[in-house]
Amino acid sequence: MRQLSALDAQFLNVESGGTVAHIAGLAILDASGAPAGGLTLDDLIDLVRRRLHLVEQFRWRLVEVPLGLDHPYWIEDPDFDLEFHVREIALPAPGDDEQLREQIARLHQRPLDRSRPLWEMYLVQGLEDGHIALYVKVHHALIDGVSAAQIVAALLDPEPEPREVPAEEEWHPERPPGQWEMLAGAAVRAAVHPLRTAGALLRAVPHLDALPIVARLPGIGLVAGTGRAAARTGDVPPPPSLSVPRTPFNGPVTAHRRVAFGSLPLEEVKKVRRALGVSVNDVVMALCASALRRWLIDHDALPDRPLVAAVPVSTRALEDDSHGNQVSAMFTPVPTHLADPRERVAAVEDIMSTAKERFVATPDQWLEELTSVVPPAFGSLAARALFRLAPAALPPINLVISNVPGPQFPLYLCRAEVLGYFPISVISDLSGGLNITVFSYNGSLDIGVVACRDMVPDVWTIVDYMGEALDELKAL
Repeated sequence: MRQLSALDAQFLNVESGGTVAHIAGLAILDASGAPAGGLTLDDLIDLVRRRLHLVEQFRWRLVEVPLGLDHPYWIEDPDFDLEFHVREIALPAPGDDEQLREQIARLHQRPLDRSRPLWEMYLVQGLEDGHIALYVKVHHALIDGVSAAQIVAALLDPEPEPREVPAEEEWHPERPPGQWEMLAGAAVRAAVHPLRTAGALLRAVPHLDALPIVARLPGIGLVAGTGRAAARTGDVPPPPSLSVPRTPFNGPVTAHRRVAFGSLPLEEVKKVRRALGVSVNDVVMALCASALRRWLIDHDALPDRPLVAAVPVSTRALEDDSHGNQVSAMFTPVPTHLADPRERVAAVEDIMSTAKERFVATPDQWLEELTSVVPPAFGSLAARALFRLAPAALPPINLVISNVPGPQFPLYLCRAEVLGYFPISVISDLSGGLNITVFSYNGSLDIGVVACRDMVPDVWTIVDYMGEALDELKAL
């Protein structure tokens, strides 16, 4: 058995009302090279069964500690049923992008069944041009962005011909933990919790002025500065202004979703990068800023100051194949208030450079340590109170923007070529009702956007505006 970390458990605790905490990917496949020119559910189930031992998390399910006195455990599900998790659906003709968006939104808004391993996979037939889609969602308590990529790598192949994978030895599920065993572990961790909390708070003090909302509390700047001096952290750039404006996509989210996806040519982005002397990530952030500005103007809701975004950052070492979440975040202004595209790019470059300097000076595990401060018995209550009360008082951020590097060569699933891979992430009351995630794959920037249906009903316009923003930057 494996116990969830405090951070992993928070992704379970925040699920309520309109918040579901799974992350997903949508792959568009050209199955013309597959046997019989198609891909069947039996083909997919056979592939997953043969490679299941490469993705051990797919057999794990939750076991709760009695009375919620400690974080839950993962155990191997003795009743694991692969056919429950791998499913097939079909779109009616004509099977266009609008129909696919609606179907994926419906799948994405449904919570996962906690009595089973927390993942589902859908083969979607009936797309235009003879294409097929594969939608996979996995709970964030189980994986982060890097471990999600490791799962993709286990199931996909770099060549059309599937690679040979050593067969699994006969699988026998491990013994589930007993209630007294879990309660004894909870008692030990409760005894040392005050000491761990004190250490975590001391390590967090030098960086409190970089956290949204916390930074605006009276005296926090002085406290953080004193902490940096005591910790001898060296010269750290001052935190940016994180005054979070109100937008239509901030507040309590509903249970209904909108999804949009699209691609931009990576080489065009690189041309802009070279011409303007910035990074690819700077260009992506500038495209997001431009698209958000256009959308806010359309809805007569453009604030006179920058938006504030959380930018997730992996803290996992490349060779680390452990489960769970090893992530942190940078909190950065998004210069939607600037009308000139060249000024927006320059502002993004300056903002991201400063944010990276501050991030390097910050302990990798600050997010994990802050979540561990709350005793496990109160974790669920505290998380739900925070997610409910903070947005009502003042949103801590406006949205999440993520840019994930991926392989620059084609991948295949059962001889079907992956034409595009679009990440679809999490929205919540606390993080905002809009999430933009970009994944670079085989010469493209594949964009996945998810939003609360009631807050951003026209979410696909954001992807369109990112394309127009790229044309605008090319014209410079």
